[in-house]
Amino acid sequence: MPRGEFHTHHRIKSVRGIARELRKAPTLSEDLLWQALRNRQLQGLKFLRQHPVGPSIVDFYCHEKRLAVEIDGPIHNQRDVAERDQARQELVEAYGIRFFRCTSAEVERSLEEVLKRILEAADE
Repeated sequence: MPRGEFHTHHRIKSVRGIARELRKAPTLSEDLLWQALRNRQLQGLKFLRQHPVGPSIVDFYCHEKRLAVEIDGPIHNQRDVAERDQARQELVEAYGIRFFRCTSAEVERSLEEVLKRILEAADE
């Protein structure tokens, strides 16, 4: 295996491993949203959770609609975290994937409204 392929393979494997670990320990808001998205409960759309996209991992992903859903907790208000989020979002969008963002407070406070907005984003 050429050196570049070896490193790419290990990087992808480690991203998948990280995604697997994240699925084992969801936040409250991730768990609430997952319970509403899993098993095609949202208008038959199939969502995956903690899904690798290139070197990044998105909270939820619908391949059919090429839509990533990200839940931002309070830490995402910090300037350096917000800048990394924006860079990561641009990287994922370069794969032709659209982004939907909401806050953990929105998910915990009004899940039905968040689901409505996800459907609107999926239909754009």
